[in-house]
Amino acid sequence: MGEHLQVVNKDKSMYWSLQSLDSIGGMVPVLKGSPEVADLENTKAIQFSGLGDGLFFQENPLKGLKEFTVELRFRPEKGGLPEQRFLHFGYPTRDRVLFETRLTESGDWFLDTFIASGKSESTLFNNGFLHSTDRWYHLALSCDGSEHINYVDGVEERRGAIMFQAMKGGEMSIGVRLNQIYWFKGALAQLSITSKSLKPTEFLLI
Repeated sequence: MGEHLQVVNKDKSMYWSLQSLDSIGGMVPVLKGSPEVADLENTKAIQFSGLGDGLFFQENPLKGLKEFTVELRFRPEKGGLPEQRFLHFGYPTRDRVLFETRLTESGDWFLDTFIASGKSESTLFNNGFLHSTDRWYHLALSCDGSEHINYVDGVEERRGAIMFQAMKGGEMSIGVRLNQIYWFKGALAQLSITSKSLKPTEFLLI
């Protein structure tokens, strides 16, 4: 499965340590631009410049899951685009799950997560929850099939209704949307996917 993927069968979870550009969890990415492996605050991670760096995978790890939790450790940097997309599962414009960030004029950021499934959509736009750039955060998005919840550092920020059906295909991108717009400036260190909707006390990466 690849040296950078650990499968935890008890929790039906997959864990990726993002420390290589050659293979992540046995999946070989197509690289755009010049993403780099860097050591940031004693954490090894993949760093994106915000100027055309991205990783693209033919696989969609959320394929077939009726419910799920996605967790990641990420570090947004100052000076990026006002709107950025840094993790995209599914299709470019149809069924998809997106992690997004918004930068404010004051230099803070807030989380925005989005799910589209059939005719149902859910946007959680966390503009009431501002955070500083240039430090590490734990993010999570959970979906039990009817509700979409997002978290920053284990604290719930928003939730909303969604009629989610398992995706039948799709791909994945890191550092940008699948259609190569809204490039991310920052770094990602870890990613996990669990095939159930987890509570904060069950999160794997905190």
